[in-house]
Amino acid sequence: MFEDLTAKLESAFRKLRGKGKLSDKDVEAALREIRLALLEADVHYKVVKDFLASVKERAIGAEVLGSLAPGQQVVKVVHDEMVRLLGGSASSIPLASQPPTVLLLVGLQGSGKTTAAAKLAARFKRKGKRPFLVAADVHRPAAAEQLAQLGRAVGCEVARGAEGEPAEKIAGDAVREARGKLADVVLVDTAGRLTIDEEMMAEVERVRTAVKPHEILLVVDGMTGQDAVQTATAFNERLGIDGFVLTKMDGDARGGAALSIRAVTGKPIKLVGVGEGIDALEEFHPDRMAQRILGMGDIVSLVERAEQAFDEGKAEALAKRLRERTFTLDDFAEQVRSVRKMGPLDQVLGMLPGAARLPKGLSFDEKAIGRVEAILSSMTPGERAEPEILNGSRRRRIARGSGTTVQEVNQILRQYDMLRKMMRRAGRGRRGGIPKGM
Repeated sequence: MFEDLTAKLESAFRKLRGKGKLSDKDVEAALREIRLALLEADVHYKVVKDFLASVKERAIGAEVLGSLAPGQQVVKVVHDEMVRLLGGSASSIPLASQPPTVLLLVGLQGSGKTTAAAKLAARFKRKGKRPFLVAADVHRPAAAEQLAQLGRAVGCEVARGAEGEPAEKIAGDAVREARGKLADVVLVDTAGRLTIDEEMMAEVERVRTAVKPHEILLVVDGMTGQDAVQTATAFNERLGIDGFVLTKMDGDARGGAALSIRAVTGKPIKLVGVGEGIDALEEFHPDRMAQRILGMGDIVSLVERAEQAFDEGKAEALAKRLRERTFTLDDFAEQVRSVRKMGPLDQVLGMLPGAARLPKGLSFDEKAIGRVEAILSSMTPGERAEPEILNGSRRRRIARGSGTTVQEVNQILRQYDMLRKMMRRAGRGRRGGIPKGM
């Protein structure tokens, strides 16, 4: 996420950090680099102009130039202004006092509305709510079937009208049905077009009238840069949107959309899609996003992912076995599965401070984790409990069964042995066991 932008900003800051004292010229030179980096990231030119004016006003004052660490102060100023630019604080989706809360999802074709609706449903379901999906896209072939399949994956009911029914009738009937079934949240997926046109806007207006949504969320492709600003402006002027869902932020997102739409429309970014998985939708936190963009990492989000991925009960059981010094290959397999739940490894690494300084283009073989799981699954329960019995013939059988090599099996066993020793030391050092999420 924002790999190129982060690297360029890091380069500009690096030149400042090494100086004990900054002049106005030093600050101006850094601001020129920041300006170029933002424009290349396809941030709206007016947003860039206003942002740099705010940074400059603070950066050439006593707050920075009189500081003992002026380079760090400039970074802090840029961070604070970027947080303000992104909205200041998180903006959640409020639930209606009288259920169901009706959310209308709008946007251009290809922005990811249908998938975003299902991800939102999954998110609400994890919070103990009863979501209800509505397939009101009557133009895109198989749109209703796609939502139905996603609904089954989430375990959520999906309402779809008869062929030929107008979108507003399907949506209105579905909201009444959801109310009768005591749903907590109704998510209405609407049709889009490749470009904004009168027919699409008129249809969405009719759907809005039929369902009377509590919030209208504009789904925006995070890779579209300044085009997202034009889309956001048009939808906001016509419908009065309440916020944004930014999708595809795990792809080649340059940052233009995220850094522009809030400043131009005044409406908050509420959620961001960070992967293809049904649970890959996160609440948008301006301070955390600013930290990621500036290469400071996002430890809070990393911890939250770990807490979701690591079952508390299993963590306690693991802590007990560590105290008893009985960490087995079954425990190792459980840790591998939990790490996988946290998402792609490059995403997880990107949340660590200083990730931008890693070699560009560094990639991870996600299939490697799959091979580890295959090797562990090819072992018998007895072998996982007592790896000491894994002689040469057993290792050859495991390699054949997992589609790997004996060398790979040996490597996994070495890694397990190293981890077991490390965790035993950690277990001896903590009488209370390991922290949740380890």
